[in-house]
Amino acid sequence: MPDYYALLGIFRDATQEEIKRAYFEAAQRLHPDKNEAPGETEIFLDVQQAYETLSNPKKRAEYDATLAPEKKVESPLVQRVLYSRESLVRLNETQLIYALLEWKPRRNKDEVASPPLNICLVLDNSTSMKGENIEMLKAAAIHLIRSLRPQDILSVVTFSDRAQVLIPASLQLDRRKMETKIRMILPSGGTEILQGLKAGIAEVKKNFSAERVNHVILLTDGETYGDEQEAIIAAEESAKEGIGISGLGIGKDWNDEFLDELATRAGSSSSYIAKPQKIQSFLEEKFKQLAKVFAENVELKFNLPPGVELSYIFRLQPNAAHLPFENPLQLGIILRDQPLSLLLEFKVSPSAVLKDEADLLRGAFRFETPSQSIPNPPMRVRVYRPVTEQASLEPPSPTLVHALANLNLFRMQEMAQEDAIAGKYNEASRRLQYLATHLLSQGERSMAKTVLLEAENLQKKQSFSEEGRKNIKYGTRALLLPAGKGKKS
Repeated sequence: MPDYYALLGIFRDATQEEIKRAYFEAAQRLHPDKNEAPGETEIFLDVQQAYETLSNPKKRAEYDATLAPEKKVESPLVQRVLYSRESLVRLNETQLIYALLEWKPRRNKDEVASPPLNICLVLDNSTSMKGENIEMLKAAAIHLIRSLRPQDILSVVTFSDRAQVLIPASLQLDRRKMETKIRMILPSGGTEILQGLKAGIAEVKKNFSAERVNHVILLTDGETYGDEQEAIIAAEESAKEGIGISGLGIGKDWNDEFLDELATRAGSSSSYIAKPQKIQSFLEEKFKQLAKVFAENVELKFNLPPGVELSYIFRLQPNAAHLPFENPLQLGIILRDQPLSLLLEFKVSPSAVLKDEADLLRGAFRFETPSQSIPNPPMRVRVYRPVTEQASLEPPSPTLVHALANLNLFRMQEMAQEDAIAGKYNEASRRLQYLATHLLSQGERSMAKTVLLEAENLQKKQSFSEEGRKNIKYGTRALLLPAGKGKKS
């Protein structure tokens, strides 16, 4: 008899709600109407049987009685947690503590091969793209077509105030015909991102497979109006179905807050392309990243104990982003050659440090590997610290210190933007001057100069320039990436 808990990817002590959710996710992924991969119909039937058994308390109890003691299964991922403090102190005041959580592939001889891709390029061809933007975009798309592997699927959608499927998703690629269609793209009309996004998601769905990396890459240089919320809902739904979305913004006039939220909801992030000449290198980097995916549809479902507040969440890599407070957290992908890193800030009240050990977070870390259909067993996550009477003088890990120092720079520009929105222009300017001082101390002279110019701009014009604001936001965010990553602009 199969292990029903392993089939659904849940712990043996899972609640009825967790069982139901795991079943619906597996059924959505494996249903014969959506997935025709060999052998997956049989797995779907086993998943149905697992749910029928485990969702019935009497049947579940009978089934549990037949199970052998649970064996410790070695996860394909290694997990570690680094803390900013060795311990919490028994104090009558709120304490701040940071935890850096990392998950990376376990080194073994059965190295997972690069998964095949199922990608849709969603390209803005509105009037604002005319000139160098559209020409560089076409050149970049043609370059990617020429670099596709035989196992990869690519589709292309263009959008302005309506969407057109320029190149339908197919494995039988006529590259010359595809290149000709790309060259014929002409800019016209307004910008309605929802139209392009929906068409792109639909193309990826045509060939959706758990064994592929299923992803939409959206490129735009402008703002969409009135359809933002619908687009974000579409991104959330696509994430539930295992389809990721990345956003690439060209120039200074696109809505970075919207594109950030859109991509973050689908487990990825947006990127800022300051000059059209850089479109090709950004697209190339995104394709290379997707070809190195080890695990996808990664999420962390968690519980916080009374007296503990999770006050800030930042994904450091592979796609740096300030994450919204959601449960579960959509974390995106894990690459073969770098960890998924998550930095958490906790505020701990006196009521949480009464015992000798304080839990900060408990949860389940779930992920899928494109090379297999059966879910991986979830990993238990526990973030905790001992409670002592005296503060420890042991310094934190240099890795965590470095991450916190650079995160502080990113948060300074966030707070400066918040001050400016609230009309506190002097405070915003002072924050930027402080940020510039820190950037100079790190040798980031060019960015420090940009920051000082914006500080002066705030005092004179009482507003950020769009170009300067984006340069500061994405420049300080890039400092959080591994050396050499993300500093192109």
